[in-house]
Amino acid sequence: MTTVVSDTGVGPLLRDWRERRRLSQLELALRADSSARHISFVETGRSRPSEEMILRLAEHLDVPVRDRNALLLAAGYAPRYAESTLDAPELETLREGIARLLRGYEPYPALVVDGSYTVVAANRAIELLLGGLPEHLLTPPMNVMRITLHPEGLAPRIRNLREWRAHLLAQMERQIAFARSDALRAVYEEVAAYPPPAPHPEDVPDPEPYPHPYFALPLRIEHDGRVLSFVSSISTFNTPMDVTVAELAIETLLPADPATVEYLRSLEG
Repeated sequence: MTTVVSDTGVGPLLRDWRERRRLSQLELALRADSSARHISFVETGRSRPSEEMILRLAEHLDVPVRDRNALLLAAGYAPRYAESTLDAPELETLREGIARLLRGYEPYPALVVDGSYTVVAANRAIELLLGGLPEHLLTPPMNVMRITLHPEGLAPRIRNLREWRAHLLAQMERQIAFARSDALRAVYEEVAAYPPPAPHPEDVPDPEPYPHPYFALPLRIEHDGRVLSFVSSISTFNTPMDVTVAELAIETLLPADPATVEYLRSLEG
């Protein structure tokens, strides 16, 4: 075991991730097949962990790929994970696969976002929902949280905006707690500061919360004189080896009632 004396470096970072995950040194040691004493030495800088140990601890702490590179750099090692641009030649297969997936999901809406909810790809059904929005919200880079919650965006069209806004903000709060992301925090602070939603003028008290027994919280949005209902599903890539890929998320909007299915299918062709 190599001993070093340092008040900075990988140790404090690992301790911060362990505390974020609410694990004791002993709990982490048992998961990582180590000892609490060694974990303590690593965190205090008395021991320089090997590259393999850093990656093992990061795995058990569920550290995002981008931050695993930061841990390695803090310990004096080279980053393990590449960070390609989405248009890089090595990601051509990924781009083609995503494009096929988005097309195959039509006539239902689907899109791909990065770690700060910037839209990187979308299908034609998404364009249907965005019709009539001001240009400043649709000029790249488009951000799906800004488009959804901005007072000039989709917000006035969302019939259950109060619930949907609370859901989206809570989702972002969980992500901020999970990973260090200044970009995501900046988006959160912006959209959380938008004026709180006022009651929709057409909303009236109902004996039941929704006219249909939805199986998940729906997004109920007005479009062309009717209310469409969707539930959202988000998919990410398993065991990514690239930072860019690790931060991509595919969101699909599944129709939540028969009327929405019928309307979207009527638009095909």
